Amino acid sequence: MRRLLLDLTPLKVSVPYRRLWIGISLSGIGTHLTTVAVGLQVYDLTGSTFRVGLVGLFALAPLVALGLYGGAIVDAYDRRRVVVVSSSGLLAVAAGFAVQAWLDLGNVWLLYALVAVQNGFFAVNSPARTAIIPRLLPGPLLPAANALGSMSMSFGLTIGPLLAGVLIDSVGYGWTYSIEAVLLTFALTTLLALPPMPPQGTVRRAGLRSVLEGLSYLRTRPNVRMTFLVDLCAMVLAMPRVLFPAVAAAVLGGGPTTVGILVAGMAVGAFLAGLFSGPLGHVRRQGLAVVVAIIAWALAVIAFGLVLLVVTGPEDGVVHWALWPAAFCMVLAGAADTVSAVFRMTILQAATPDELRGRLQGVFIVVVAGGPRLGDLVLGSLAELSGEAWAAVIGGIACIAIVSALAVTQRRFLRYDARHPEP
Repeated sequence: MRRLLLDLTPLKVSVPYRRLWIGISLSGIGTHLTTVAVGLQVYDLTGSTFRVGLVGLFALAPLVALGLYGGAIVDAYDRRRVVVVSSSGLLAVAAGFAVQAWLDLGNVWLLYALVAVQNGFFAVNSPARTAIIPRLLPGPLLPAANALGSMSMSFGLTIGPLLAGVLIDSVGYGWTYSIEAVLLTFALTTLLALPPMPPQGTVRRAGLRSVLEGLSYLRTRPNVRMTFLVDLCAMVLAMPRVLFPAVAAAVLGGGPTTVGILVAGMAVGAFLAGLFSGPLGHVRRQGLAVVVAIIAWALAVIAFGLVLLVVTGPEDGVVHWALWPAAFCMVLAGAADTVSAVFRMTILQAATPDELRGRLQGVFIVVVAGGPRLGDLVLGSLAELSGEAWAAVIGGIACIAIVSALAVTQRRFLRYDARHPEP
């Protein structure tokens, strides 16, 4: 049984990694807390769902624009310094959220500006944190470290929104944002204790040339490139979250509560996959594992669509029995996505030279941020033509078909051996 559970070895053998992980965990809770709080505050101020939707646009734009350049900064400077400076920026933004709430400024454009600045700092902070990990741990421990990171992320995704709801209802926005600032302060103290990590190898000045060098490396390294391509297939063709509101209203019943259950299902699956991730550290054919995990994701989405197809719709607003099998499909999807993410991140870290890790992690941020947004557009459009259930089924089938075709044409990726990582 112990072999099945999360491998805590990285936390035991490396004090710097343990500090980094604690900092990431605390900041993750704070980030998701603020995400929910900002959306609720914008709605309270405007009463407009569209204005709430603009929060995502103001978050996405700096992530995509600065993701690549942020990775170049990571490769050009001491990574500890980059993490500390960008984390200090995130703390300053958290203080800004708290101040505007305490002063009751009620300015939605100030909230949009703070969200944009926050995500600009995150576009630098996230690649730096991830690129640090291979400097703190040996290669065989990277899958366990990434499973721990995934566990931390799913925990923050679960606790942050819950904490936000409780705090806003009980003590208001001022205290809610202030608590995030406290969490980020503690996170910053753990990061200050990291050792210096000056750049290694050939150091390029951060700029367009450096960014293009990273993209050129990605173009000529099929194994690393495949980790991005297959993830894009999963997120663009088979990300079902855009279907949840309509499914809740027209098929399963329960409204926002039903949407929350479906979203929570994916988080629960991610948490369980992290909890029982012990065997992942022993997998050698990590490329094959990525392909299998993404096909499993797509199969879970197809199963979700098939559940919806057998449902005639709720009666008088009563939650339909099919909610629970549909939520179980999302649990399976969340678990498969976590397994895929663990191995994709491990391949990216192990097969990329240290002097390029920041830039490749920047590309990773762009893919992770942009892929699901494109997926919302693709499945949302497909749902308009065929209905939500068929959109999930067709998207899942398309994902399996394209990922399988990529695997057939990139057999080297299927043979990728963790003991001899090749980009």
